Amino acid sequence: MTKRKTVVILGGSRLQVPAIMAAKKFGFHVVCADYNSNAVGFRVADEHSLTSTLDVDAIEELARSVDANFVITSTSDAPVRVAAIVSERLGLPTGISSKDAICATQKDAMRIRLSETGIPMPEFRICNSINEFKAALQHFEFSCIAKPADSAASRGVKLITSENRNLPLDELFDYFRSFSKKGTVMIEERVIGPEVSVEAVTVNGTTSILAITDKLTTKPPFFVELGHSEPTQLSTEIQKMICDVTRKTIETIGIATGPSHTEIVLTEEGPKVIEIAARLGGDFITSHLVPLSTGVNIAEGSVALALGLDYDFSPSAHKGAAIKFITADKPGIIKFINIPNEVKVAAGIEDLSLYVSKNDHIETPHSSNDRIGHVICTGKDTQTAIKLAEWALQRVAVDIS
Repeated sequence: MTKRKTVVILGGSRLQVPAIMAAKKFGFHVVCADYNSNAVGFRVADEHSLTSTLDVDAIEELARSVDANFVITSTSDAPVRVAAIVSERLGLPTGISSKDAICATQKDAMRIRLSETGIPMPEFRICNSINEFKAALQHFEFSCIAKPADSAASRGVKLITSENRNLPLDELFDYFRSFSKKGTVMIEERVIGPEVSVEAVTVNGTTSILAITDKLTTKPPFFVELGHSEPTQLSTEIQKMICDVTRKTIETIGIATGPSHTEIVLTEEGPKVIEIAARLGGDFITSHLVPLSTGVNIAEGSVALALGLDYDFSPSAHKGAAIKFITADKPGIIKFINIPNEVKVAAGIEDLSLYVSKNDHIETPHSSNDRIGHVICTGKDTQTAIKLAEWALQRVAVDIS
């Protein structure tokens, strides 16, 4: 009997589960690595290893010990680089080089690479010292966005305004640095306009755009995503501009084969790239919204590409899909959450999940980790799906004291 090929998948969170299930469906023996002993992916993988997905040497040792044929990840940023490095060390296939993976996972390297080919994006400064930080704030006249160079999920992203002039800048710099593993802070021009993300797959250098996702975020100073919907409601002309910029960005970063998630703001000057990731989009965009709206299981397809298999990414559906996140309007302790039965059984509600329980402490949204839950809906078009999600959220009661 032929031995099954083995794939090590970095990350065992809920959003990684579709990748684990896809690899098993394709007949692979799946080893899931995560530092969290309660990772849900451990329950569905064939084997698991309590290993940090950021520890290159430990992941290499794990891959060697299980005689891995592939080392991949799905929706996590930093493990993209680790998977590329380990794959190169072991002579395994990878859709992006380790050098290019750095540009796809670290915002300072990304900005430098994109600036070399004239990709439209916000003006930026890279700050590794307090003096560089102060100079950048002065340059942008205290009207800019500050963010760590190597974090995710909106952690440490905040609007800087004139009100910050009177704060101790050393403390402010240390605050943003605390979210960065390498201590680098990005200061960027604040660009204003509708936000979208672009979900794409590239096969041997040819990119297909599967969906443009409209995004809803909190107001400043934090920019936490509160909802997504697709297909986009933007005009055909603007969609073409977005797709053109996205394809050039993917080529510049160096994604030869695999998925990508590009975030763009539509300014008066045109689309500007906020960032690109060489992975699937998180926040249930690619795990739920893309399959529901297009019929394409992009998570499964991306795993197929990573494992050297063919996959048909042609859309088979044309529906609307939307997700709305449940958040708290004040910090405190959750006393109860009530979801009426009419919401649970309503047609078009595909998923309603809570991330917290009674007596948990919750904050108003400063990052994606502060959200309480979500509802995912479908409809005949985007607006129908959005309205259903809003209807459901209005009926979910959260008591916080």
